[in-house]
Amino acid sequence: MAEATIEQTQTSQRTGIAEQPLMQVKNLAVSFDNGSGPRIQAVDGVRMTVYPRQTLAVVGESGCGKSVTSMSSMQLVPRPPGRFDRGEILYRKENDEVVNLLELSESDMRKIRGNEIAMIFQEPMTSLNPVYTVGDQIIEAITLHQNVNSKEAMKIAIEAMNDVGIPDPEGRIKAYPHQFSGGMRQRVMIAMALACQPRLLLADEPTTALDVTIQAQILELLKTLKEQRNMAVMLITHDLGVVAENADVVCVMYAGRVVEFANVYDLYANPMHPYTRGLLASIPTVHSKLHRLTTITEVVDDPEQFKKLPGADQGITPWWPWNDAPADLSARDEPAGDYVLRKVAKDHWVGVWRTEAVKNDDTSPPDLSFRISDLPKSD
Repeated sequence: MAEATIEQTQTSQRTGIAEQPLMQVKNLAVSFDNGSGPRIQAVDGVRMTVYPRQTLAVVGESGCGKSVTSMSSMQLVPRPPGRFDRGEILYRKENDEVVNLLELSESDMRKIRGNEIAMIFQEPMTSLNPVYTVGDQIIEAITLHQNVNSKEAMKIAIEAMNDVGIPDPEGRIKAYPHQFSGGMRQRVMIAMALACQPRLLLADEPTTALDVTIQAQILELLKTLKEQRNMAVMLITHDLGVVAENADVVCVMYAGRVVEFANVYDLYANPMHPYTRGLLASIPTVHSKLHRLTTITEVVDDPEQFKKLPGADQGITPWWPWNDAPADLSARDEPAGDYVLRKVAKDHWVGVWRTEAVKNDDTSPPDLSFRISDLPKSD
C-alpha cells in the first residue's frame, strides 16, 4: 500500500518547530444499509484534524455522526450493514509512518487498535464483561499489545488502576464490575484504554450517566493524563459546558457534516454558523432570568442568521440541509459536491454551500494546532 501524505502544518507555540498532525479525517463518508430503502448516510464528507497533546471536542446532537466518525478510525463500524463510501483517515504512527486507517487489514489494525489508538465507550456497564474480574480485562488488553509475561502484565494493570485514582488497586484488581460504582467502572475503562500508553484516546461520551462531581473528576483525570503522557484526545460530547472547560479545538457537526471548526475561545466568543449559535443560545445561564429557553429551531429558521457570516454579501452562505439551496449553487459532480468546509476567518472554518463564490475552494481538512496549554501562563 502506498504511503499516504499529511501536509506540513503550523508551527508549535511550545517548541517553535514545524509540527505534524497526529490524525486527519479527509472527506469521510459512511452509510448503513436500510433494508429495501435507500442507504442511510450517517457521515457525509467529514473533515477534521487532531494534533498531539490536543483535545478536539466533537459536538453535536444525537445522530449527527460523532460516534460513527470515531468508530471508523478504529474500524469498529460493522460491515455490513455499514460501509466506507469514500475518504481517508490518515494516522501518523509512532514510527512516523502515515497510513490510511480505512485501508488497513484486520491484522494490521489490531496492532494499532487499543495500542496506539484507544477508545472509551459511552456505557461502562455494557462495555465491561460481568463474568470476568476487572483485572482480567485490563490484563487481556495489555497482553494483546505488549510483549510481557503475566506477572509484568499484572504490574502494568495495577499501575494503570492507580494512575486513574482507583484506591487499593492491588485488592480491587480481583473485583468484578458489579462491585464498582458507576464512576469507578468508568475509571476502569480509562485504565484499560490507557494501559498500553496510546498516542490518541477517543473518548465517546465518557461521563454519560455520571453525577456532576464524578463527571468533573473523570474529565480532570483525562486532562492530567493527556499532559503527562503527551497524548491527544478526541472528546465526543453534546455537553457544551464540558467542551468549554476541557477542549482546545471544537468541531461542531450536524447531519453527518462539519458545520464549524475553531479553537474553543473563538467558537464561544464568535460562533459563525447559525446552528452553533442555536446550540449556545439554548443553554441556560445564571446571569439572566427567562420564562423559556431559546430553541435551536428559532435560530436556524431565522433567515437573518444566515446573513451574518463574513462574505455573505459575496454569496457565501452557511450550509443547512433544511434550507433550499442557493440559486447560484455550483455543485461539483461528486458526492457531497454541494458543500465545502471553508476558512472564513483566521483559524475558523464554517460549512457553506458551494456557490459560485466558493466553487473552486479546496476540500482540505481544517488545520489547527492550537492548545491552551501552549499559551503563556499569566502571573
